[in-house]
Amino acid sequence: MSVLAVLDPAVAAAHAVVSVLTHVLPAALAIVLFTVAVRLALHPLARAAARGEKARAVLAPKVAALNKKYENRPEKLREALAEMYRKEQVSPFAGCLPVLVQIPFFSVMYRLFTTPNDLLDHTLFGVPLGLHVSGAHGAGQFVVFGLLYAGMAAVGFVNFRRARRAAAAQPTPQPGAGLLPYLSFGSVLFALLVPVAAALYLLTTSVWSASERAWLYRGGAPVPVAALAG
Repeated sequence: MSVLAVLDPAVAAAHAVVSVLTHVLPAALAIVLFTVAVRLALHPLARAAARGEKARAVLAPKVAALNKKYENRPEKLREALAEMYRKEQVSPFAGCLPVLVQIPFFSVMYRLFTTPNDLLDHTLFGVPLGLHVSGAHGAGQFVVFGLLYAGMAAVGFVNFRRARRAAAAQPTPQPGAGLLPYLSFGSVLFALLVPVAAALYLLTTSVWSASERAWLYRGGAPVPVAALAG
């Protein structure tokens, strides 16, 4: 039995909601609207994660100074960092929990749009939602796949530029920071492995994530580089 089978009840509930929407809307539009509704419901968690990231960014210079001061005294460094976080009333893991809480929701969405079900029998401009690019034939089907991939690549490029700026703004270069921005294009590569329905979900959630981050980190606030890959 798959580990993801534990999500089956939630997947069934999500399937029921999308199925109801398909009675009044094209299935592709139902997927988009359902994805937006889920992301809207998760927005408070995204705001909490942003607050935690901003709090850690404000303390970054102090953390760097303590690392330098106690470079060869790890136990003293841990004590100093703990005292600093206590005084500032900020958790070193602030913002991480909201991100972790969102993972099961995204897993449900992924399972819904990749596991064979009747939703995948519908079409997007004549292309079955359950079709993989490896099974595409004819110019029309390749155009649909191309547009989906181009949309995700455009969003990835926006995230890539933002991640590059965020990495350049760090007071001290982080190991591997030069490679992290390229993770922004991960959704494009992943989309090559999933059917149209999942690719449409990825495009919708990627556009939402980019827009949400632009809003939450507006005004020159720091952007969490690792999160840009999502």
